[in-house]
This record gives sequence, structure tokens and C-alpha cells, in this order.
Amino acid sequence: MNKVESQARQWGWRQWLTLWIVVILVGVLSVFPASTGHAAAIGVTDNGSTIVVNTGAGLVYTVNKDNGDITSSKMNGIELSSSAGKGSHISSGLGSGADVTWNTSPSGATVTIITKTSTLTHYYVSRSGENIIYMATYITAEPSVGELRYIFRGNGNVLTGVPTNSNIRNNTGAIESQDVFGLSNGQTVSKYFGNDQAKDLSIRGVTGNGVGVFMAYGNREKSSGGPFFRDIQFQSGGDTEVYNYMNSGHEQTEDWRLGLHGPYALIFTTGSTPSVPDFSWMSGLGLTGWVSSRGTVVLNGLSGMVSGSPYTIGFANDNAQYWTTASSSGAAVRRDMIPGTYTMTVYKGELGVYKESVNVTAGNTTTINTRTISGDPASKPALWRIGTWDGTPLEFLNGQTIAVRHPSDSRNASWGPVTYAVGGATNKFPAIQFRGQNSPTKITFNLTAAQASLPHVLNIGITAAYNNGRPSVTVNNTILSNPEASTQPNSRSFTIGTYRGNNTTFSWTIPASALVEGTNTISLTPISGSSDLGNWLSAGWVYDAVELLN
Repeated sequence: MNKVESQARQWGWRQWLTLWIVVILVGVLSVFPASTGHAAAIGVTDNGSTIVVNTGAGLVYTVNKDNGDITSSKMNGIELSSSAGKGSHISSGLGSGADVTWNTSPSGATVTIITKTSTLTHYYVSRSGENIIYMATYITAEPSVGELRYIFRGNGNVLTGVPTNSNIRNNTGAIESQDVFGLSNGQTVSKYFGNDQAKDLSIRGVTGNGVGVFMAYGNREKSSGGPFFRDIQFQSGGDTEVYNYMNSGHEQTEDWRLGLHGPYALIFTTGSTPSVPDFSWMSGLGLTGWVSSRGTVVLNGLSGMVSGSPYTIGFANDNAQYWTTASSSGAAVRRDMIPGTYTMTVYKGELGVYKESVNVTAGNTTTINTRTISGDPASKPALWRIGTWDGTPLEFLNGQTIAVRHPSDSRNASWGPVTYAVGGATNKFPAIQFRGQNSPTKITFNLTAAQASLPHVLNIGITAAYNNGRPSVTVNNTILSNPEASTQPNSRSFTIGTYRGNNTTFSWTIPASALVEGTNTISLTPISGSSDLGNWLSAGWVYDAVELLN
């Protein structure tokens, strides 16, 4: 064997050995893959006055140790926090008396920053490899400002992709209070406009060139107002502001709930809309007020449903609120409920048509057999009916614009006064009755001699009222008795983007002596014991439906 042949054989043996070693290593690595994402330590620097968190994926944010404010948030080096030096914080900021501490998980992959006062504990939590600031807020008393909210104050020069309805830049001045503004073209903008109902709160945000900041609204169980409540989400002035309102006094229909609000999250991206993050892993963080043991309610069905109407099943008590959507047969499931006794309300649209008490126990499923809807006013026969009994004014004149613009907006059709002939297009009947702007509303209808010889019941359903407004009713030349004011929240309502108050029905019996064969006229004008602040801020209400029963 010559020298060349010998070396070739030796190298062949060595190559085979190397190959087997590589195969073995690949097998080992497939069983024990390299650590990625959360396994790496997150970067935390405590400078004494600030805590700087680097998630390792592009997000670096700074928390002021004196008050818990986020004073800087950079995504891939771009500053997204307010250029005016305003911090992002819970409520209106906690002042200089807050106690701010932090810790990391045993693996070093998670950091938790805890801000405490005597009645509030606020959490910031981040994980390595995620550009997310997870949050939760525990309260034992309502903040002194009368609302619980988290405000992200963003850089208005960078975050320019903002919702139109709440963009107050370039306005011509306030047209109502200091929070509803006019534009030169007669349109209106406000932080109150364009907000989602609580049942639809998922994730929304603002963007810029290669950047985005999104709020994942998370668990609403400790909020107030039910599934159809709306509250502030954005305002774009000098800063670009993103809000998570957990409660407020804005047309609030029920008391505030205490305890742990959330979790919720701020998510930073390169501009794309992210998915809602998984919050379940936070159960292991030991957050004050976290409830792990929960129950489920199953409703097998409903009878008496109206085809084409959406139905929502709500649950509420002093401690928590929940909701879920019913199927076409009325079947529904609601999971992850804190144990307790709840009032279950079946909503046709946004009108409660059935109530029942339901008990939820930890680790168990409460099953409710098919129930019959018993409180739908549409089930009663009527001579005529204007609108749909669904707890909303959406089918009426300007009804669909209430949530997105002020009633004075130039894009709205004229409010009237309106004379409406029964049988006409429903969208010609006004969604709102203002004492100072469009009163009276007149309704004309025809009766046969037989019909005019009998008394009839007039019902006026409303979804909200302002300034104790209620109807004064005249039928032909007969003035009916004036009702008492309905019970409503003590705040503005339909001028700040909501028609949602307390559904109320006013009812009168019209004597036969007030009716005539042929054309009859009903005149509706708001009355109130309080003076008005203007044509739009005047006593009035939002219509749900008007009907004359057999």
C-alpha cells in the first residue's frame, strides 16, 4: 500500500467518525433545543430614581421610582412617549408619595414593577423577548379624581395615525365644556366619540412610521356599566393619548367595583396590529386580588326570541360583571366567572327582556334549562309602533351618529322639529328629543270610528334622559298628566357619544274623549324642573320606541 492510499483510508475513517458525532449532536439538540424567548434574562437597570427595562426585542421603557409613571418608551430606538415630558400613568398620576419596587422571576425572564399607595397597587410586568407591558390595577377605594383609567401619553409628532373622531388637532375651539371641539367645516371631534362598547373592547391603537402602540383592554369584570357601555379610548391633541378606562362618571349606570382590574396590556409594534396576548400565565405572579378558582354558566336556550334580533346574556353583581352572545336558539356559555350570585339579564339588542338570579360556584358548571322571554314589549299587539323595542335609537333620524359626533355636527340631517305621519320611514323620526332644539315632535295617525270610541295606551320608551327631561303629551286638544322624571345618571349623555342610560317606559291611558275619527295628532315636548344650559344641553331624551296599543 503506497502512502497516498494509506492516507485516503485513514481520512475516510476519520470522516465516518466525525459524521457519527454530528448525528448524535443533532439528535441531542432536537430533544433539548436551545433556550429562546422567555428563557433569556430581561434587562433591568435601577438608577435609583428610575427603573429601565429592556425586553431584548426592541422595547426599552423607563419608570419613575417616585410615582410609577412611564417617562420613556422606545421601540427600536424611536421615542414613543410624550415629547412634552408628560408621563404615562394610572388615573391622573399618583404624585410623589407612591412606593415603587421591582423584582424578577427566578429564571430572570420576567420583571414586575409594583407601584403602591394606601388604596391602590399598580403592576407593570414584562417578559424577555416580548414588546409588551402587561398591567393590572388593584384598588380598595375609587381614586379621588372619580375615575380609574390608564393613560398612555404618546409622542404626537411620531404617532400620527390616530382615530379621526377623537383627533382634536386643528380645531377652532370648544363647542361644549372643554372637551367637545368644532372644526372649520362644521364637523365635531372629541375624546368621547368613536369609542367601542365594552363587549367589543379587544385591541385598538395608534401608529406612526414603522411604529405602533396598542391597548389590549383585557378583562372587564371589575369595570362598570355592562356590555353596552362606552368610555374614552383616544384623544389626539399635542400628545397622542391611548386610554383604558376601567370606570368613570361618564353616564355611569351602576356603582364602581373595587378589586383587581385587568389584566390589560400596552403592546408596541413596528406598525402592524397585534393579536390579543395570553394573560393566563400571570396567574403565577401573586398579584393582589387575583382569583384563580372560577365557575361556568351554561344556558340551554331561550324561547320567545325575535328572529333577526341579536341577544346578549349579561351577568352582574356588586363584585363583577360578565356577558356572552346567545346563539340563534338562545344557547350560551360564560366561563371564568368569579363565584357568587348574579343577576342574569337577557338583552334583546340592548333592552333587558328577562332577568333571573344565578349562583356560580368555584370549579363547577351551573346549567340553566331553556327559559321563556317574558318582558319583551314588542310581544303586545299595537295599533301602530314607531321604531323597534331594542334599547337603541339606531333606526331613527341621526341615531347612528350619536356615538361618533356631536348632535350639532354639520354632517347630521336637520333635527327638526318633526311632524311624523305613522307609517312613514322610521329614519325620519328624531332619535333625540331636545327641549331647546327640535320640540315639539308631532305624530299624526288615523283612527276608525270604532277605534276612536275606545281608550288606548300610549307608551314612549327611552334609553337615556338629560336634565330630568320627560314627555309632556298633548293628544289633539287634551293634555295628559305629566310623569315623574326617570332615574338616570347625573351627567351629560347624548352630546358625549352615548345613548346608553337607564331604559325607561312612560305610559299613559288616552281616554276615548280625547280621540277622533280620522286624523289625530300627538304632540311631545320635554319638561323639566331644571333650566337648560343651551339648545343641545337641554332637557330631553333618546327614543327607543313609541307605540299606541289596542
